[in-house]
Amino acid sequence: MKNNISDKMIIDIPKISDPRGNLAVIEKNCIPYPIKRVYYLYDVPSDAYRGGHAHKEQHEFLIALSGSFEVVLDDGNTKQRVMLNKPNKGLLIPIGIWRELDNFSSGAVCLVLASDEFDEADYIRDYKEFQLSKKA
Repeated sequence: MKNNISDKMIIDIPKISDPRGNLAVIEKNCIPYPIKRVYYLYDVPSDAYRGGHAHKEQHEFLIALSGSFEVVLDDGNTKQRVMLNKPNKGLLIPIGIWRELDNFSSGAVCLVLASDEFDEADYIRDYKEFQLSKKA
């Protein structure tokens, strides 16, 4: 797993503006993989965090549908904090990047578009194991 946090990308989600409100559209060319799982986080207490893992093969695209939260990305050498607070911008997290989500605002909703279905074997949940995988 040689990816680093410079590989993360903020992607603009196409939107259609209208006096009645905005419409954001995610189609097959918006992100570089087919979506196989969709899930969302909500009602996360402001002092809690989510994530705390890396994926061996799964890519994820995170969107703050409502409110805001921060994503701490870690490639084993460098850490970077990214604020997500606009529903027309998403964060693409490549494989092999440790992530933690925190500082959730009241009413925040985090939508995740994943490249694969849930597979526990794809997760690295131990930080020391993650660090060792980066040295391999």
